[in-house]
Amino acid sequence: MKATSLVFGVSVVAVSLVGTAAFPQSPLKPLYEAKCMACHGATGLANSGIGKLMKVKPVTDPSVCNMPEAEMIREVREGAGKMEPYKGSLSGAEIKALVDYFKTFITKN
Repeated sequence: MKATSLVFGVSVVAVSLVGTAAFPQSPLKPLYEAKCMACHGATGLANSGIGKLMKVKPVTDPSVCNMPEAEMIREVREGAGKMEPYKGSLSGAEIKALVDYFKTFITKN
């Protein structure tokens, strides 16, 4: 009985660890959700009500997915179109990290 319980316990831990490694959650997700998701959507497709209303381009739009990283960073820092500038509320490192996170949607969509 003890051996069966031990094997079961080890199996549960192993499955938990494999699941965590296979599906990691980015630590940037909460920041993206707080600052970007309302307009850009959960996966960058700008399919939220506000995103549609403001005519935000989805990550699949060539002008977005081909935009150089430096330009994306500048637009987040300084603002672009109807997007407010984030230079006063986010650090340069946070802005760069959010752009990197947003760019992951390009390969997913």
